[in-house]
Formats: sequence, structure tokens, C-alpha cells
Amino acid sequence: MSDGKKWYVLKTINGKENKIKAYIEDEIKYQGLEAHLGQIVVPMEKVIQIKNGKKVQRERVHYPGYVMIEVELVGEVPHIIKGINGVISFLSSTKGGDPVPMRKSEVNRMLGRMDELSEEEQLVNIPFVVGETVKVIDGPFNGFNGTIEKINEEKRKLEVMVSIFGRKSPLELNYMQVEKI
Repeated sequence: MSDGKKWYVLKTINGKENKIKAYIEDEIKYQGLEAHLGQIVVPMEKVIQIKNGKKVQRERVHYPGYVMIEVELVGEVPHIIKGINGVISFLSSTKGGDPVPMRKSEVNRMLGRMDELSEEEQLVNIPFVVGETVKVIDGPFNGFNGTIEKINEEKRKLEVMVSIFGRKSPLELNYMQVEKI
């Protein structure tokens, strides 16, 4: 961190974090104040969801409604940032008070957490619940309907009870082998 730049947290409109980051960068550049701006960070995490029986990997904002910014708050810089469409305010100890810089430990944790989040894949959001009826769409029991008895998150498997020749039989299937009815 050079000269007077410190990390601050901006409250923003949910879902607009990346746009706001771009707006701030563009406006600071337009005003010729790049020397006062460091990094702008929107911590993201990778999540895998299952849509229509297919794994879909998406990035999701880790702290919705917040953007971390390394900036030197001198002259017009705070006013320019607050004037950006979508920025609500700097995080401060009192409403409308002076922006409170993040502690070095918080900055390091936030930057370290970002590295972890970009590398690790979060577990699939499990779109199934015990007792739900599902249809097997893959494997030797393709076309059979069954009821979910157990969900094993670690193995990413479901235990599905299917009726085969009039007898109930448990099957261990992965999430990709079944779909909701």
C-alpha cells in the first residue's frame, strides 16, 4: 500500500457490484485522478449448480452489496466515488460519518479469502430433498421413478428407492443421473 492509500468498503446496490467497479475506474481515469486509486475488488466465489440435469459453474459475488476499494481520499476523490450511480455510501462508524478504513488484518484476510474462493469449487447446491420423487435419466434404470431416501453430500450421491418387479430396491445414484418430476 503506497503513500496515503487505504482500503475502504463501499455499500452499493445489490447485483451491480461489477458495473460500479467499472464506473469508478472510468470516472477516476476521466478526472485524471488515477494516482489516488489503487485496486477495486469485488470478491467472487465459484459455485456449481445443477440446471436441467447439467452442472453449471457460475461466479457469484461473495459479499453482495459491497465493493472493497483501495484509495487515497483526498480532494474530490470521495465526492466523485459517492456520486457514482449505484454507490450508496462508504462504510462508516456512524450514518453519514467519515469512512472507516479496513484494518490490515481484514484486508489480508479478504485478499487471501479471494484467492481461496477463486481456487476452490464450492459444493453443488443440492437441488433435491429427502422424500422427493425423481426420475432416473441415466444408467441401467433409466426411465424408472423413485423416491429419495438419503442424500450423501460428501460423495454427491442420492439413495433412491425404486420399484423393480413390484419390489422396492435402493439405488445409489449421483445427482446427474436423476431429474425432478
